[in-house]
Amino acid sequence: MSARTIQPPPLEQETRAAIPTADAAYHLNRSPQTMRVWACRDNGPIRPRRINGRLAWAVSDIKALVGMA
Repeated sequence: MSARTIQPPPLEQETRAAIPTADAAYHLNRSPQTMRVWACRDNGPIRPRRINGRLAWAVSDIKALVGMA
């Protein structure tokens, strides 16, 4: 039995305004822990919003970082 991973939709098809850490890490080719360190230290190229204690990464910021915007 193999584990199946669910990949987020391609960034150009993303309809949400903000995405969770795992999805943001996938699009930026980073580990989720790297994203959490960026949030904790406030030293990453983008910063998340905190919604009820969870990190939400703006899709527009991610697109700008990868050169799509």
